[in-house]
Amino acid sequence: MARVVGVHGIGKQLLGEDSLLKEWRPALTDGLRRAGSAGAVAEADVAMAFYGDLFRPAGEFLAVGDPPYSAADVEEGFEQELLLAWWRAAAESDPQVVPPDADTLAATPRSVQAALRALSGSRFFAGVALRGMVFDLKQVHRYLTERDLRARARERVLEAIGEETRVVVAHSLGSVVAYEALCARPGHQVRALVSFGSPLGIPNLILHRLEPAPLGMGGDVRGVWPGTDELVWTNVADDGDVVALVKDLRPAFGDRLRSVRVHNGSHAHDATAYLTDALFGKAIAGGLA
Repeated sequence: MARVVGVHGIGKQLLGEDSLLKEWRPALTDGLRRAGSAGAVAEADVAMAFYGDLFRPAGEFLAVGDPPYSAADVEEGFEQELLLAWWRAAAESDPQVVPPDADTLAATPRSVQAALRALSGSRFFAGVALRGMVFDLKQVHRYLTERDLRARARERVLEAIGEETRVVVAHSLGSVVAYEALCARPGHQVRALVSFGSPLGIPNLILHRLEPAPLGMGGDVRGVWPGTDELVWTNVADDGDVVALVKDLRPAFGDRLRSVRVHNGSHAHDATAYLTDALFGKAIAGGLA
């Protein structure tokens, strides 16, 4: 089993373990080199826990890629609320995004269309088709509401983690999957969890829906620690990362969590941009020491 296990984020349903590792392995090595720990991990020591195919529509003749979603497919409730939260976050970090005003914050079809239109012109979602944004919304929603899919995704992570695994590196929605998987295996030997671009701290939409459920009530909740006291959890976030709406996870999971800010430029949510940072490499090296 690998010493380092990566867990990918949303929107990777058309890729696979090997294609993702082609991007992650060299970026991870660069981050370790920046941290002064070049050679800390060999190529064979890194594996990818892949669950993206669980979201891929079954193949059929005359159908290619994601379903042709439109604004009308964004469901009321969770999906509309998360979309509007992304819009607010994008407007705060990107001056080119027109901020939502009080009238458009109501979850109406018109506000959904306005949000998708505003996000399509942002740096964060540059190059992402409208149907891709809607598909990403639905991936998060489906993971949190479809019990069988949720269990299968967590099992993919647990299958990749062995007795020799010391570091779990989890991106975006993958940080939610990895967190729940580690909580589901008491006694695991992972010594470092490095989450990045993580939505784990978003109240109501994500934090309050975690399994196991956080302790406390209302706005005063505390997530369960995903391991023993020996586990070091580092959360890395870029100020412009729209998915990581809550940058500092310490209020949600405790002060022993290490909170790190990085600067990924126009690639705020890109996994490889995170992985190449020296502080990210330091967090991985610490778990391997």
